[in-house]
Amino acid sequence: MNAGWQKTTLGSAFVTVTGNTPPKNNTDFYGQFMPLVKPPELCDAMLDSAEDGLSETGAKVARTVPANSILVSCIGNLGKIGLNTVPVAFNQQINAILPSGGKAIPEFMFYQVLSSSFKEQLEALASGTTVPIVNKSKFNSIKIVLPSLLEQQRIVGILDEAFDGIAAAKANAEKNLQNARALFESHLQSVFTHRGQGWLEKSVGELVTDGVLVKPFDGNHGEIHPKKSDYTEAGVPFIMARDLQDGLVDTENCIFISRKLADSLRVGFATNGDVLISHKGTIGRTAIVSTEDDYIMLTPQLTGYRVKDSSKLFNRFIRYYFMSPGFQREMIAGAADGSTRAYIGITKQLTLRFRFPPLAEQKRIAAKLDSLDPETQRLARIYEQKLAALEALKRSLLHQAFSGAL
Repeated sequence: MNAGWQKTTLGSAFVTVTGNTPPKNNTDFYGQFMPLVKPPELCDAMLDSAEDGLSETGAKVARTVPANSILVSCIGNLGKIGLNTVPVAFNQQINAILPSGGKAIPEFMFYQVLSSSFKEQLEALASGTTVPIVNKSKFNSIKIVLPSLLEQQRIVGILDEAFDGIAAAKANAEKNLQNARALFESHLQSVFTHRGQGWLEKSVGELVTDGVLVKPFDGNHGEIHPKKSDYTEAGVPFIMARDLQDGLVDTENCIFISRKLADSLRVGFATNGDVLISHKGTIGRTAIVSTEDDYIMLTPQLTGYRVKDSSKLFNRFIRYYFMSPGFQREMIAGAADGSTRAYIGITKQLTLRFRFPPLAEQKRIAAKLDSLDPETQRLARIYEQKLAALEALKRSLLHQAFSGAL
């Protein structure tokens, strides 16, 4: 700790307040008197608007704070913050740190609340079994530092300049990442939109009836679905949507179940060469099974497609067709049934349209895309690593700033 830096607690240095449940009949955005902030609007940035608003009457009922207050999510997704540039109302999931009355520059406290030290304390103070909660008393006990106002201004100046540079670098990396993915998607779009002679169009169900595909299958549902208590350190891979990575199935970092349990299950046995696609929650992620084991097990998040007549369909072509923008749109449209979680079951998947050329052309297309796919993934990984490095740099700068090392 540097000389002259005061170490104190949030409640000792500032007035903090907890939000109220907003009045139900005063949240019309149109003609709003004041923005009503909820945790989703807290994006670790300056805050001058919100999706909903309160009328003047509603604002009098709700908890409101002046500009330059710091809002912190303390229920659910802990530690999301915002520094409001205008007066706002806020709900009961948020605690607010009011302007200091000369003890701290608002931007200095914003950066301090953004630091990993602050968030680690917040998370350590949480209670609640299903939803983490930090009440006002615990919130006030969080330790903070307060150097002189001159030192605060110096630190804010350094962080402002550094974070502006990081934001510009992130925007550039995100654009490059988007462009890398868009390049491959444009190739897919071109291949599956500008079809030549000899292409056929059939539903998945027709391909099953014709003996080209085995009927698509997913994992066990209901009471016979393996539960968390059934998971083991090793055994048969139990594959979820998150395990489909860059066209491959991750059978090393996945969940496992015992062979005895797997053998007792009714469906969900995927074997080498099967094409998988996610159909629940995350829609349209796809990969090809590559395994030396007899089988791997699927969760109900995934559908397995197996070629029955290899003279008609090539599994690598199927996987790329599943990635095509047109098929992805069909999947997503089929999953939009109004339920809380996107889902397209086997019955609906049988109605999806499948477009394909003769086998030789399928293999030529797959080989072409095989050469483009790894390069796209390589570029994507480079930009993803750059984004991760920039986030790490932000955390490092914040740590240095509030440990007196900046």
